[in-house]
Amino acid sequence: MTGAYVSRPAVVLAGHRVTTDQLLEDLRHRHADHPRLGAFLRVVANCGVSTRYLTRPLDHHSLSHEASVQERTTTAFGDALAMAERAARQVLESHALTPADVDAVITSHTTSWGVPNMDVHLINALGLRPDARHLAMTTLACAGGAQALVRAADMVAARPGSTVLVVVTEAISSVCTNPHDTGIEAIIYRALFGDSAGAVLVTGSPLGPGLRIGGTWEYTLPESTDRYYGRLDGTGLHFDSTKAALRAAKDVLPHLLTWLGPRDVPDWAVVHPGSPRIITDVTDGLGLGPQDTRHSHSSLAENGNLGGVAVLDVLRRTHTEPPADGTRGVLAAFGPGFSAAALRGTWHG
Repeated sequence: MTGAYVSRPAVVLAGHRVTTDQLLEDLRHRHADHPRLGAFLRVVANCGVSTRYLTRPLDHHSLSHEASVQERTTTAFGDALAMAERAARQVLESHALTPADVDAVITSHTTSWGVPNMDVHLINALGLRPDARHLAMTTLACAGGAQALVRAADMVAARPGSTVLVVVTEAISSVCTNPHDTGIEAIIYRALFGDSAGAVLVTGSPLGPGLRIGGTWEYTLPESTDRYYGRLDGTGLHFDSTKAALRAAKDVLPHLLTWLGPRDVPDWAVVHPGSPRIITDVTDGLGLGPQDTRHSHSSLAENGNLGGVAVLDVLRRTHTEPPADGTRGVLAAFGPGFSAAALRGTWHG
């Protein structure tokens, strides 16, 4: 065992709740003359998301065709940082810790750009110690939460006794859902994604009930860089994918199962709620049933795909109906190209 414990996460959702009905009405207004409007409406209505939370309302200028790349990027970074600071403060306060107790901070975000990066901004905003170690990870997107936990476990193993603050934040609506994109994939992502931040503490001794990490795993699917990818042009960032992306999680599962080894079915699972199909494919591959991944389904339906924050939200929900002490489980997430990260361990009651 690594001896690394993961606290109960704090998750902050963006301030504007958007229902699928509201999004459908917005599509009818924005794309009234589009020849594929009917298809847009059908896929959005059946995307598995009933509500999502955005940092700005649907009619905000930063989400319009007229917004500049600078405006969208600056808005996204500011919104992502504000949510990140709130989530970090919440997780520290909920475990009766102060910024001075933090030995290292790891951040992950994909949907904005900034130099200095999110880690340096948070050190200043939170008042962390000047000698706190810091690691900023970008472009990991949906895998960011899991990969940040992997790096945090490495830090705790390298420096026993450390308290590592992990903060993941995504303002997807301001950047990745580019208003100039009118392809069916772009409309699907607009319906799936939500904005949020999540924070969690990884320590050498438990701060309360939760996951004790027993091992970590990372995997990059060969020849897969075009399955999910970002593309830049004069209008900003675009998030694209190919048809092969639909089965990407299924393609990785045999390698995940090899790492897990010939054991019994996990007692519980924290599965990245990237889409209904991703949840179903991973559920089936692990030999689980729908009840075992109910928190993934509810996170997707209520919040949308939160990118790197998503697994932290599913882990938070797992705390509301905690597994039995000592039971074995797995946390897994998947990201662009096609990459995967996972942790296995036991539930510490």
